[in-house]
Amino acid sequence: DSASNGFNFKGIKDYLYCYRSGKLTPSQVAKNIIAMLEDCDKSTPPLRAIVQWDQEQIMLMAEASTARYRNKCTLSYLDGIPVCLKEEFKVVPYHHRVGTVYLGTEPETEDATVAKKLREAGAIIIGVSNMHELGTGTTGCNPNRYHKIPRNPYKPNHFTGGSSSGSAAAVAAGLCPVAIGTDGGGSVRIPASFCGVVGLKGTFGRISSHGSLPLSYSTVSVGPICTSVADAAIVYSILAEPDPLYPYGLNQPKATLSGMCAPDLKGLKLGVDWTFFKACDAEVLSICEKAVEHLQSLGASVVEVSLPEMEEVRVAHVICILSEMRDFLQPDFNKHFQEMNLDTRANLALASQFTALDYITANRQRTRSMRFLREIFTTVNCILTPAVASTAPRIYESDLLTGSSDLSFTVRSMRFMQLGNFTGIPGLVVPIGYSTAGLPISFQVMAKWWDEVVLLRIGLHLEQFRYQTKKPSIYYDILA
Repeated sequence: DSASNGFNFKGIKDYLYCYRSGKLTPSQVAKNIIAMLEDCDKSTPPLRAIVQWDQEQIMLMAEASTARYRNKCTLSYLDGIPVCLKEEFKVVPYHHRVGTVYLGTEPETEDATVAKKLREAGAIIIGVSNMHELGTGTTGCNPNRYHKIPRNPYKPNHFTGGSSSGSAAAVAAGLCPVAIGTDGGGSVRIPASFCGVVGLKGTFGRISSHGSLPLSYSTVSVGPICTSVADAAIVYSILAEPDPLYPYGLNQPKATLSGMCAPDLKGLKLGVDWTFFKACDAEVLSICEKAVEHLQSLGASVVEVSLPEMEEVRVAHVICILSEMRDFLQPDFNKHFQEMNLDTRANLALASQFTALDYITANRQRTRSMRFLREIFTTVNCILTPAVASTAPRIYESDLLTGSSDLSFTVRSMRFMQLGNFTGIPGLVVPIGYSTAGLPISFQVMAKWWDEVVLLRIGLHLEQFRYQTKKPSIYYDILA
């Protein structure tokens, strides 16, 4: 718990306080959310964070939660907490469109594992959130008729980042304190960074992705987007466990939060590759360097490390993720080409140029990179980088009609993200300040496989570095 000046996002703790004190019930909160969902789609421009929602569904879950609070038999810390899930997940009774106009023609009849677990925890699923079509980009720009372009709550004429664009926008705009995204090339961490909220990409396989569209089976991890590190830890502790329906996470060690709340960072060694770290905008670099000093002041030592072959990692990650997506989407590409956004077509067409040899070579690089990391993690507890090399880019008129494709931006936005996806290590992004234009800037911590708890421990202290939280220009106070 931290005291801070001025604005504070409403988190899980604030909701629980209202419910336990009787100030508000989950049903009253649900009614507020429904009113806000109606409002944010009528605003100019529309927020487009939540793309499918159902008043009756929301009220049913809220009323069940209200009864549990009345009878003092709540299910978890998430009981009555509003959450949304990226449209990449199957959520009953919504359409599983995955950002397209052609998928999910019928309402879903079966929940993805994470949706099921959230229901079992008593959460109120307020709907499914917008996303970059088929997860193929990092802007969140999706001009098709079902989705439109989600707006950055800090600056509505800027992108949210992608591909979990609506999830980050919903959390930053106050519609829900928790959202779930998927991250194959920064898709949780980039939008969380651009929208000034916390994003956690778990270790590959840590949180089940059963019931999400298997776009890239070797790079995608699932993770929460929240208003605080403590909230991310709560959601992580509820979702992280083996799922018999998801083979990649079956042999994981038990998720733990022990030691997360240590009063300082004494004894921790933080690795920084300064050449890699500095490959970002001057404004981003200056605040990220100060954040490193802040962590040092809490007793951690900073150790210079060398992250080898980062250019090879970048190319190999792109080959892996695009080859796997192209393999899975081959029938769609042949049958629904005309219905896809232009940038999706371009990315899948590019992917068709990779050969089996490219894919095998890329996976050999993965083995090398994992071996390098194993060595690095014998000397340090984690690796520090800026989250994204720049702040959220502007939305142009043409983007609303034809979409956006800017390869140099895509490369820059993924620079600090790809290592985590390629090797499967976990990463946490935490907002640490703002640019002179008022756009959020974030910091990233990565740790060895299954060691999410050290990320959360450092994250809690990183939050104290930000001396104030600025209120987004689009913000709904559901508890007011």
